[in-house]
Amino acid sequence: MSRRDGLTPEDRRIWARVTGTVTPAKARKAARVMVAASAEAPPVPRTAAPLAKTPTRPAPVAAAAAPPSAQRARGHPEELEPRRQRRLARERDPIEARIDLHGYGRFQAQDALTAFLAGAQARGYRSVLVITGQGRRGGSGVIRASVHEWLQAPALRGVVSGFAPAARHHGGDGALYVTIRRG
Repeated sequence: MSRRDGLTPEDRRIWARVTGTVTPAKARKAARVMVAASAEAPPVPRTAAPLAKTPTRPAPVAAAAAPPSAQRARGHPEELEPRRQRRLARERDPIEARIDLHGYGRFQAQDALTAFLAGAQARGYRSVLVITGQGRRGGSGVIRASVHEWLQAPALRGVVSGFAPAARHHGGDGALYVTIRRG
């Protein structure tokens, strides 16, 4: 702890990861507070020029009302189409690369997955297999539980177009087919 704030480089890395997953809250208008006029303070005469009006923007459209094509344009990965998933399961569409996240810690697995998917996109791959494992003693492992969130994170929205559970012979519940956007 050589820094005066007491954070190690590892602490800073973890904090940067946490803050990267948070989206800022929408700004809310402040509530108007009406102050009762007191007898001690005389009213201030208005001799100053009125404030210039700021241009107003149209109200944003709710995401629920937006058509699916608008949501797709924002880059949210979707569930794979059943036909595409079936073609991957039967190996009619090739699985061009695989990553096995067994043995990684949570943050190491996320870093490895992000680097792997970015590299796959750079190489022009269209579909990959991500093996997460099923967790200890058949429970839901940390990596398996987190991988859906990672694939939908802003860092991978430009990379991942969709994902779905893999067929039994590719790993079943412990693996995912991931389709990659064109770079």
